[in-house]
Amino acid sequence: MTETTDRPANDRAASDRAAGNRAANAMTDEQRKSVALAYLKAFDHGGRTVEGVPLLDLFADDAQVYFPKWGLADGKAEISRMFADVGGTLRAITHHYADFNWVFSGTDTVVCEGSSHGEHRDGPWRADLPAWGAGRFCDVFEIRDGLIQRCFIYLDPDYAGGDVERYPWISR
Repeated sequence: MTETTDRPANDRAASDRAAGNRAANAMTDEQRKSVALAYLKAFDHGGRTVEGVPLLDLFADDAQVYFPKWGLADGKAEISRMFADVGGTLRAITHHYADFNWVFSGTDTVVCEGSSHGEHRDGPWRADLPAWGAGRFCDVFEIRDGLIQRCFIYLDPDYAGGDVERYPWISR
């Protein structure tokens, strides 16, 4: 039986090669999780992975990162500036890896929900102390070809819990 199609044979061959390249570059959920985990551990290790790789090397050149109250950083230069700005307010951070909740989409998107504790320039924080305080986060990653393409960080950037007057439901 002969395949019938409107595309010329050379177009089908090019399409088949492209599909093969995508398959060769495809990552498993565990590989994506490994990249995301290396990213989070780099914050706990002064901006380098456990293997000593600089944090920015985990990102594609045209990656995007969002951080609340900072905005969207496009490309490694802006991401570097964002991390310097935000990191300049932190004296220490420790993520609670054992409590992470990972959500896999079956695509390049992987989500990590977790908690942390540390020292902000305005004071310490620890997830659940107090219950309404900082320390919980949710990071949404797009990871392709072994690199972070997009990371949107959702958390309360008021690490030390000083912004309470605007929220009447917070009782001290």
